[in-house]
Amino acid sequence: MRESGILMHITSLPGPYGIGAMGREAYRFVDFLEQAGQSYWQILPLTPTGYGDSPYQSLGACAGNPYLIDLETLVQEGLLQAEELQSLTWQRDPGRVDFGIQYRQRRKVLKLAYDRFLPDQAYHRFLEENESWLADYALFTALKEERGGRPWQDWPSELKDCTSLAVAGKRRELAPAIDFECFLQYQFDRQWKALRGYANEKGIRIIGDVPIYVPLDSVDVWANTGLFQLDENKRPTRVAGCPPDSFTADGQKWGNPLYDWKAMADTGYSWWIRRLKAAENMYDVVRIDHFRGFESYWSIPAEDETARRGRWEKGPGFDFIRAVQQALPELAFIAEDLGYVTPQVRKLQQDSGYPGMKVLEFAFDSREESDYLPHLYPVDSVCYTGTHDNVTLKQWLAEALPEDVAYARDYLGLNREEGWIWGMIRGAMGSVSRLCVVQMQDYLELGKEARMNYPGTLSVDNWTWRAAEGFASGELAQRIRKVTRLYGRENPKAGHMDSL
Repeated sequence: MRESGILMHITSLPGPYGIGAMGREAYRFVDFLEQAGQSYWQILPLTPTGYGDSPYQSLGACAGNPYLIDLETLVQEGLLQAEELQSLTWQRDPGRVDFGIQYRQRRKVLKLAYDRFLPDQAYHRFLEENESWLADYALFTALKEERGGRPWQDWPSELKDCTSLAVAGKRRELAPAIDFECFLQYQFDRQWKALRGYANEKGIRIIGDVPIYVPLDSVDVWANTGLFQLDENKRPTRVAGCPPDSFTADGQKWGNPLYDWKAMADTGYSWWIRRLKAAENMYDVVRIDHFRGFESYWSIPAEDETARRGRWEKGPGFDFIRAVQQALPELAFIAEDLGYVTPQVRKLQQDSGYPGMKVLEFAFDSREESDYLPHLYPVDSVCYTGTHDNVTLKQWLAEALPEDVAYARDYLGLNREEGWIWGMIRGAMGSVSRLCVVQMQDYLELGKEARMNYPGTLSVDNWTWRAAEGFASGELAQRIRKVTRLYGRENPKAGHMDSL
């Protein structure tokens, strides 16, 4: 069955409290997806943001981001008062998330809600069901709060070992702070399950991201140091990145600690399976970021400034895929197989049975033929106009080489009457890929101001874009549904066009 979806992170939704959340605007967007005939809502990781406010640098791979908790829902439930929210400044620019404001204000009001919260049976059941990851996560975040947010590598030596007597003492000493972190995760969990359930009832499934790596400053490394390439002082010996290429002479040094895949295999990949089980509880489909790293990965000496002296190391290969499929047979995956793809990587992706990705913006290199041209796509693939790491279509048309734009114009039959952006969307929709995903920014015909991320950079422009009030109009839903229906991708559960 042919299907389509829209890529838009929850933080990009409008609303009065400085960041998109799991409240009224999110439910309206689900309604918009239904009206537009879509079958999927693709989002970025829902885990707590870390360094650079990136959802790909999370403090906990199994946790939810408290910034997404809808405050108006807590008002309706009597845990907050409306005037407590209205008396605070939440945003300077409604078109941008200010993560500094979120850090200062949101925890403040959520603490008020926590102080009024009376634990019930549902709360205690949540604690029991999530004990495997929640206990360490809540302790870790409480310790970070106590130490002014400093990374755990800078903590006293007795706190760097999560099994030490000193850490056990902190569990007792910091019990109120730990309880607060558990409360935040409970509120996230119940709000997210309600929103996801609402979407599923309308035939809309959620695609979520799982980054291949976790940051050094995370509970995942602190509580599992034996599963990573660390020295006796718990410092990374080698870190992740990608090799030099025609775009980056030094390559990219991401800095994430690399896995000790032998140690992972010796445990039956239990850490990964636990992580993906948490993802299964959040999402209907998981997009695995940097899938090629499971075949082989670029390993860089931790002390190096660039990625130049890195080397390729063998990943766990199909042994890992088999373990995941046996443990989680119902979980659907998309393999993010972009970048330097070798025959070995392609074989692993094909053997896994996971569909790979095709990005339309990569297709039109006038100097040589690309395997991203739609007539070359395999049916079992996911076609994107662009991802959160790419320029918007409007920006691509403005900044690409003139000969590349001319190539796209000739190949796709772009014309002014239809609009070149919508002509490129039509090209993606018309591909044979079973699933087509279009960024919301492209449907809105927005330029570089709406780009979600510039990879390898630290910038206030990254991860902060928000849509304007009223962006999800009925008129736009009709236009999206028309092209969706034209190419046989309309969600059969979606309401009738008359409801628009």
